[in-house]
Amino acid sequence: MRKNETITHIMSREVESIQEGQKLSEVRQLMAEKSIHHVPIVNGKKLSGIVSFTDMMKLTLVTHGASEQTIDAIIDQQFSIKGVMTESPIALKESDNIRHAAKILSKGDFHSLPVVTESNKLVGIVTSTDLIRYLNDQY
Repeated sequence: MRKNETITHIMSREVESIQEGQKLSEVRQLMAEKSIHHVPIVNGKKLSGIVSFTDMMKLTLVTHGASEQTIDAIIDQQFSIKGVMTESPIALKESDNIRHAAKILSKGDFHSLPVVTESNKLVGIVTSTDLIRYLNDQY
């Protein structure tokens, strides 16, 4: 196992993100359509936050049994992306190594880390699953 291998070797480069000013229902729809659990929120191309599947589940519990259209209308009326997202999430730089990502993710506080350039432009994301796949490939 290469301890100093950069995070770029395991990160997903095709990151699905949402602009800060979009509707929260668009985050829910993206998660459902793409089967993803973490959506970075950007302002232009710069990372400003992240919304997790858990964040969205907290909002939709009160609408149990409602149609997707009704859920979308309710969350758009009562919530905004900015009000739900985790602002300024912990992020990795492209030059960070995999070991650094493992240390952060192993704490169990969350399961994804956006990857940004020095100027905070979103370029990727690393999830716990990416890290597990990498470890599996090593053995």
